[in-house]
Amino acid sequence: MMRRLVEISIIEAFEHKGIASKIKDNAGNYLHLSALVDRSMTEPKIALSRNAKKALPQLRDLGHLSAHGRHYHATKDDIEKVRHGCRIVIEEFLHHGGLL
Repeated sequence: MMRRLVEISIIEAFEHKGIASKIKDNAGNYLHLSALVDRSMTEPKIALSRNAKKALPQLRDLGHLSAHGRHYHATKDDIEKVRHGCRIVIEEFLHHGGLL
């Protein structure tokens, strides 16, 4: 769920700023999470804080492991380790998305 929340909040921020085309492929589909993270970290109109830039790759990696790892299941301890970073990232994207 955390992975999906990060993905959606990035999309909302880009849409609100009027730059959604920067995170879509040639067919008009939104890019996968890795590309969304990469583009959001370098987009000047989405000026993320140093803390968000540090936490975002960690959230992406945990999300990938949870979604694609056949034998990996994130535990409460795994989530607790990234909880603070998750809050920072989500709040910043929601702010950029005009939702806070």
